[in-house]
Amino acid sequence: MKMNVTHQHNMEEFTLLGLDTFPRLSIVLFILLFLVYILILLGNLLIIVTVHFEARLHSAMYYFLSKLSLVDLCYASVTVPKMLVDFLLQKNTISLNSCITQLFFLHFFAGTECILLTVMAYDRYVAICNPLRYSSIMKRTTCHLLEAVCWAVSFFHSIIQIILTRQLKFCGPNRIDHFFCDIHPLSVLSCSDIFIIEIVFVANSGMIATLGFIVLLISYIGIIRTVVNSKSAEGTSKAFSTCASHLIVVTLFFGPSVFIYLRPSVSYAADKMVSIFYTVLTPLLNPIIYTLRNTEVKAAIKSFLGKRLCRRS
Repeated sequence: MKMNVTHQHNMEEFTLLGLDTFPRLSIVLFILLFLVYILILLGNLLIIVTVHFEARLHSAMYYFLSKLSLVDLCYASVTVPKMLVDFLLQKNTISLNSCITQLFFLHFFAGTECILLTVMAYDRYVAICNPLRYSSIMKRTTCHLLEAVCWAVSFFHSIIQIILTRQLKFCGPNRIDHFFCDIHPLSVLSCSDIFIIEIVFVANSGMIATLGFIVLLISYIGIIRTVVNSKSAEGTSKAFSTCASHLIVVTLFFGPSVFIYLRPSVSYAADKMVSIFYTVLTPLLNPIIYTLRNTEVKAAIKSFLGKRLCRRS
């Protein structure tokens, strides 16, 4: 039962309990998380600058890959720096305004990544199923337009989440059982009637996830049909290699996201670990997956680093 909030004041500060899970290991966790964050920054920045400076990567596929790295970098930066400070200073409080700001950017970059992965699937569909028309369809203006759609749709998605969150009243307790501010951990603390708000929360996230999944499904059905009917063994191998990297990234991102957001506001013990996976490990793994499985990206990175080292020597 929700409390009567008529004479209650809204909470202005919260305590993040997720950071108290391993109090004796705070320094160890700080060092580990710091190293992971440095790797996230270096790995994604390396892909961004390599795609920008290496002419061989000036195609739609790598344009979107660089944008994915940018989103991953920003996505991790929404939560990790705050967690690092809290681990180091043993200060795990956050104001309501800061909490809502963190929630906005978390959903903004998560939504952008969701739509961007869908766009990348469409790009692979065009490249494999309509190779002769690929350059005319996926021209620079089309890439810019699709990128703008990713940012715009995600912005409106996040604004809706924030408007709904602002309707919630928090009368206490103010202890969030999580590492950072998110929809479900906040909703379970609310003393408002959240039935309608919860439905809109799930529908808002579900719309993006469902539309993205439909486009992904249609794209890969078309890709599989084309590859199966292809008589070129080399082309088939290259297509499967390229799509495999994308499918791994899609699975790593969509799997945890569906588990967390496409259900009512019920807390599970696994939520905190799953949230660490999609906010920290996924941005770390994405550049590794794309570089290890893509010979063209590996060659471009070696060329880029080689040129920079030669200029310094």
